[in-house]
Amino acid sequence: MKVSRVQIIQRGLSNRCPNCGGRTLFRTGTLFDLNKACPTCGLKLERDEGFFLGSLSLNYGVTVIVFLLPVLLLAIAGVIDGTTAFILAGVGAVGFPVLFYRSSRSWWLMAYYYFLPHHLPANQRPIAEGEDGNT
Repeated sequence: MKVSRVQIIQRGLSNRCPNCGGRTLFRTGTLFDLNKACPTCGLKLERDEGFFLGSLSLNYGVTVIVFLLPVLLLAIAGVIDGTTAFILAGVGAVGFPVLFYRSSRSWWLMAYYYFLPHHLPANQRPIAEGEDGNT
């Protein structure tokens, strides 16, 4: 394979194209507008509804585990009072997903290609003549 699983993880964590490594996931000058395909290598980034729903679920899960659960535990332990916890949870439930949006899209692509690295164009071998059933 030309693109290893380690490279896929590195590229996913740094919001880069899983195929070529370019900083091309999002349209230039926008925060939330994912390119339909990588302008450098042509990898289709918006594959189907599952890619949006998957990253949305990932974003929600990380928000709950990384932000809301610690706020809850701090409130239960008495480190912060209930009003502060309520305000932090309200602001964080909206703010954290917005801040994590780009990473969640990239991490979802990373997860997909980590388990299916042969789907990356860089990892596909050319079909030899006659190998595809056509002669």
